[in-house]
Amino acid sequence: MDESSLIRDAQRGDLDAFNRLVLAYQEALFNTALRILGDEDLAADATQEAFLSAFRSLNAYRGGSFKAWLLRTVTNACYDELRRRKRRPTAPLEPDDSDGEEIESPRWLADLDASPEEQFDQAELEHAIQHCLDALPTDFRVVVVLADIQGLDYSEVARAVRVPLGTIKSRLARARLRLRECLQAFWELLPAAFRLQSEDRA
Repeated sequence: MDESSLIRDAQRGDLDAFNRLVLAYQEALFNTALRILGDEDLAADATQEAFLSAFRSLNAYRGGSFKAWLLRTVTNACYDELRRRKRRPTAPLEPDDSDGEEIESPRWLADLDASPEEQFDQAELEHAIQHCLDALPTDFRVVVVLADIQGLDYSEVARAVRVPLGTIKSRLARARLRLRECLQAFWELLPAAFRLQSEDRA
């Protein structure tokens, strides 16, 4: 994919070029929204809104990582959705307490080549990770998703959420500590490498 050419064509109004960019990045944006919002339907809505917003403001893109630019757009859409939810609170299907909201593991994360037992373990681990992400304050959850799941560097995360670099580093350090502490409750589900790493720090 010649991303630069597609972006230039899309900026000139070529819908086919923009749709090819959507296909290339829709999974990354949906994954980001899902991890931030913890709900597949809300994540799908935020992803759609992000792409609509990106298309409307495409001429404002001035280079750099296009993925990071799109992730900033979907992060903004997620913040908008979280603000709407505060204005219109709804009762969750599962208990929502200080530990966060319980949700089912996303079906699209399943490894179809895994055995049924491995698929079950993977689903349980994904559930545990999402449970611990949901328990984080929103600002912590956003930076962890962008840095540790989507792989943005610290400066890209800082631009995405429009806060100073030092704040990003502080939030990430605190968020990772909270995640590590939360995941200790799911010790048997964690990969062996993570357990060894945690033991080394002890």
